[in-house]
Amino acid sequence: MKYSALLALVFAASAFAQEAGAEQPQGSMFMGLLPFILMFVVMYLFFIMPKQKEMKKLDAMRKALKKGDQVLTAAGIIGTVTNVEGTTVTVKTGNSTILDFEQAAIARVLNAEDKAADKK
Repeated sequence: MKYSALLALVFAASAFAQEAGAEQPQGSMFMGLLPFILMFVVMYLFFIMPKQKEMKKLDAMRKALKKGDQVLTAAGIIGTVTNVEGTTVTVKTGNSTILDFEQAAIARVLNAEDKAADKK
């Protein structure tokens, strides 16, 4: 909601600037591009930057995988990591079921949440 209101404000400001420019002599090209530059800055701050931080955190979690971690895959499979080789993670899901996944398929480390709950 806040983002849409902010974008509406930027569009309204550019519309008023165009109306005012029709009565007065033409300004510099920079002043005409200023609303678009401001929109890009706002979109970067509110959308792109938080997503980059989230991706870095997820990548760090995947690189820190170790034997014995209980994980949840993107497919919803819960298991225990038995081996990590390069980008391949071997997960034991049952008594004798062993599956190989790419590190990118690991969505969460479940025992990390248990450790955080124990600290509280």
